[in-house]
Amino acid sequence: QVQLVESGGGSVQAGDSLRLSCAASGRTFNNYFMGWFRQAPGKDREFVAAISRSGDNTYYGDSVKGRFTISRDNAKKMVYLQMNSLKPEDTAVYYCAARPGGSYSITSRGYPYWGQGTQVTVSS
Repeated sequence: QVQLVESGGGSVQAGDSLRLSCAASGRTFNNYFMGWFRQAPGKDREFVAAISRSGDNTYYGDSVKGRFTISRDNAKKMVYLQMNSLKPEDTAVYYCAARPGGSYSITSRGYPYWGQGTQVTVSS
């Protein structure tokens, strides 16, 4: 099992950058496929990005491609989401999620472990 804690959210202006972090506990972090999702008020949870266990493969939602970068440090048990050129429509609660095993998933149902979320607010 793994526990996840996100940090790094905040309020920024359009065009600014933020870096979200997700700290994981547990001894087998590198056995987990990791993802970031977000949820805006009144909307469904949306896939943002995911990364393979080794970090060699990354996946992005269409709305963030070219602006966001996911990375991981298995030695530190950390996952990061670098968000550049932020837009007001990026405003949401951002969640870190873990999926045991190495298979690819961009659906929230594919991830059994979730953090509490961190708020990102982008104003125009």
